[in-house]
Amino acid sequence: MRIPVVIPYKPIQPKTRLSCILTEKEREDFALMMLRDVVHAVKNAGCSPLILATAPVELDDVPVRILEEGLNETINGFCEGNDEPLAIVMADLALADRSSIITLLTSGGDLAIAPGRGGGTNAIYVRSAKMFQAQYYGMSFEKHVRYGTEAGLMVKIIDSFRLYCDVDEQDDLIEVFIHNTGHSREWLISHGFEIAMKKSRIGVKRPGFE
Repeated sequence: MRIPVVIPYKPIQPKTRLSCILTEKEREDFALMMLRDVVHAVKNAGCSPLILATAPVELDDVPVRILEEGLNETINGFCEGNDEPLAIVMADLALADRSSIITLLTSGGDLAIAPGRGGGTNAIYVRSAKMFQAQYYGMSFEKHVRYGTEAGLMVKIIDSFRLYCDVDEQDDLIEVFIHNTGHSREWLISHGFEIAMKKSRIGVKRPGFE
């Protein structure tokens, strides 16, 4: 069975913390490139992606559902009465690849959680969807772990750099340059980004935006 993977995605005014170096249209375009890379990773892992978008979007043959309620409410709607496996992977995980997705899906736990920076949740797999209740926003990682533990589920924490590294700020873009080989990196290069030394660490620069 091809495991369904829900990918929440915001096509309009995404990634506002990148506005220091990208225009609004560019942020929308770059977010779409990251989505393409996530979808590619999900398909390569043998799964079936479903984009859960806040506004209409088209991406090849991938089905899209418009988010008409809150994210938690919509995810919980997918889970109610559903005894099949389900995964949720965020659309800004530009470093995600086949191996990291498979790692998420094969932890052996009832609930596998890949944390993000700042206490967020970047990816989740649940062996039986009806066992899960979404706890997104705020310290969602802690809330998801607590929920799984209190529900008596075997909770596995996924230690994966590629699933941990979401792209929100300019300093995150260097990781795309180093570790991404798909649409996101190509888009950055085509829009004038390049690697640069920043004091004692590597970063990115874009002529005209320094």
